[in-house]
Amino acid sequence: LSCKYSGFNIKDTYMHWVKQRPEQGLEWIGRVDPANGYTKYDPKFQAKATITADTSSNTAYLQLSSLTSEDTAVYYCANWFDSWGQGTTLTVSSAKTTPPSVYPLAPGSAA
Repeated sequence: LSCKYSGFNIKDTYMHWVKQRPEQGLEWIGRVDPANGYTKYDPKFQAKATITADTSSNTAYLQLSSLTSEDTAVYYCANWFDSWGQGTTLTVSSAKTTPPSVYPLAPGSAA
């Protein structure tokens, strides 16, 4: 997930990520100091989340590993909790997709 900020330089503040599952409260995931890349996480998300920032594009990122249905939520980025992004909805589905069937044809043959 990405969060591009305008109006201020993200190097001047911490960038936080917050999770809100359906019908539940807010959960702080962690934050990054874009000036030096230093991160801090809630222990609950330490193995799940990786937060980074790119100061050249003024963008913060949240990467989640090993997605499950528990990761279905709205994810918000925030600057010191006084300036919030609009949120990104992530839906994790266990539905299996069926790949298309491929039938090799000999040269000159018709399907």
